[in-house]
Amino acid sequence: MVLVTPEKIASVMALSPPPHSFAELDDLVANGLPKGALRASVDRVCLGGEDRKKLLYRIIPEATYKRRRTSLTSDESERAERLARIFATTEFVWNSEDDARLFLNTPHPMLKGRTPLDVSMTELGARRVEELLWKLFYGIAA
Repeated sequence: MVLVTPEKIASVMALSPPPHSFAELDDLVANGLPKGALRASVDRVCLGGEDRKKLLYRIIPEATYKRRRTSLTSDESERAERLARIFATTEFVWNSEDDARLFLNTPHPMLKGRTPLDVSMTELGARRVEELLWKLFYGIAA
């Protein structure tokens, strides 16, 4: 059973038409997502303009982002998808976009006082955040 669907992840990135399977999403990522996919994800995760810029340029350096015409590289697309997946999962668990944003940007003791957003900048860190989220969702002691 998949709780966070590829359609939900794609909606965070404002992809149209959305993929209907993880295989389709994987193909999109491998071939390079549209540049706007990262921007849409960052806009969902951050409220303030300065926070948006910091996150965007943390994922892809500013000069590199500005050089991109329409598509991201596959590596950049993987980072964009990871951000969207973490946000989609957090929103599913908290059932609120505002609560998801708050959770991602608040230091958490199970992450050694780091924010879930900070930890999820690597794939292994994202898995740690997802594990924490599912423990919270299912009421398992962390």
